[in-house]
Amino acid sequence: MDKKKKKKNSQLIIRINDQERADFIHLCEELDTTAAREIRRFIKEFTEEQKAKSSD
Repeated sequence: MDKKKKKKNSQLIIRINDQERADFIHLCEELDTTAAREIRRFIKEFTEEQKAKSSD
C-alpha cells in the first residue's frame, strides 16, 4: 500500500516538568527515536483507540 506522508503543519505546545522532559528525551535517544516522533505515535494510537471505542 502506497501511503503519502501527511504534511506536518501544526504545533502542540505542552508544559511539563524539566526532569520528566529530560528523562523522556534521554530515553528517546537511547531508543534511536525522537520525542516528536513518539508523541505523534502516541496521539495517533490514542485517537484510533478512542474512535474504535466510540464505534462499539
